[in-house]
Amino acid sequence: MFALIDCNNFFVSCERVFRPDLEGKPVIVLSSNDGCAVARSNEAKKLGIPMGAPEFKYRQVIRQNGVVKFSANFELYGDLSQRIIDILTEVTPRIEVYSIDEAFLELSQLRIKDHTAWARALKQRIWREIGVPVSIGVAPTKVLAKLVSERAKKDDRLDGVLCWNELTGAEQAACLAATPIHDIWGIGRRLAPKLRAENIHTAADLAATRPQFASKLMGVHGRQLVAELNSIRCHPLEPIGAVQQSIMRGRTFGEDTDQLHVLQAAVASLTARAALRLRREGCIATKAGVLLQTNKHKPGYRSWFLPVRFSTPTSDTGRIIGALMAEVDQAFRPRQLYHRANVFLLEFSSANRLQTDLLGTINTQNHDREQSRMAAIDAINSRFGSHQIHYAAEDLGNSWVPKHNLRSPRFTTKWDELPQARV
Repeated sequence: MFALIDCNNFFVSCERVFRPDLEGKPVIVLSSNDGCAVARSNEAKKLGIPMGAPEFKYRQVIRQNGVVKFSANFELYGDLSQRIIDILTEVTPRIEVYSIDEAFLELSQLRIKDHTAWARALKQRIWREIGVPVSIGVAPTKVLAKLVSERAKKDDRLDGVLCWNELTGAEQAACLAATPIHDIWGIGRRLAPKLRAENIHTAADLAATRPQFASKLMGVHGRQLVAELNSIRCHPLEPIGAVQQSIMRGRTFGEDTDQLHVLQAAVASLTARAALRLRREGCIATKAGVLLQTNKHKPGYRSWFLPVRFSTPTSDTGRIIGALMAEVDQAFRPRQLYHRANVFLLEFSSANRLQTDLLGTINTQNHDREQSRMAAIDAINSRFGSHQIHYAAEDLGNSWVPKHNLRSPRFTTKWDELPQARV
């Protein structure tokens, strides 16, 4: 059995933890540069504000209905997410963190007599200790767990909890029939038109599809979806600690720039964040790259992908910054307005298992020095605060930094932004 724990309107719920006065009021959280809605309260959804809606297009609706706006506060959201994960790992170590607001638990090793009662108790504990509402779906497969968690979230009568095995056969069939094809985990709006053309409109239609035909339409993924909807597990748990295949850090700039030093600062800062994540994963990278883009919504859109390959895999921030900076310097075009940069790290291996070569091109002593140097820097930043020691290239310019004029305080991670109580 799997349980999917899904935080409701997560970014908005995080804001309400420290602003209980916003309960019941329409709230939206905006993306980088306060551009688009990336989270909406139920009240904002009822006003017709869609996900990804550009703020300027709905400015009148927002003003007339008193919608409260926030800039995205990812540091706060990440910290509260980790606190929820800490609770879940106390329940069972068999956990897969699927996203910042979703996690799967594998329950086969737990002695649970009543899954609904267990889920309600867990939901209440997260609310009591963190203050974030969640929905929980329990089912024999991950696809069904996702499906019933969405049903639990939308049906107020279920109080945010639904267990597939505690439904009757007729109730299970009705649940599948009521789920549109585009709402099935792994389908989305791209595959949905193709399936509708084959008269597959609901989860019930897909569950009744022959596996061979589903495989013809969607490859092995289609066969697995049919099996999962029929309670046959195909997708195992991917536990914490599974090595990522790539890391990407990107930002849309606060303002477009044609200045090389600003572009360098952006690439250096994004690289530092990606390399830190790489070290936390205990990995080293063989490849890196930077993607530079102009504004897609303006004439003359262009993009450049600048790859680099390291003779010795590395997680050294300075080394990666130096390699990418050389590519950026060479590719830079004066009078070209750059709008966004993405930094990629690729082809990982374990930092503790450096593969040497017969020709001696891999210098193990340099690798060990890099590892020791970065471990010292990370330890200092962990103790005294992030960014206390950083590379000078990160300070070359700050006009690229996304605007967040409406960001709430980082209540749980910054001493000088702690909430104050007056008695």
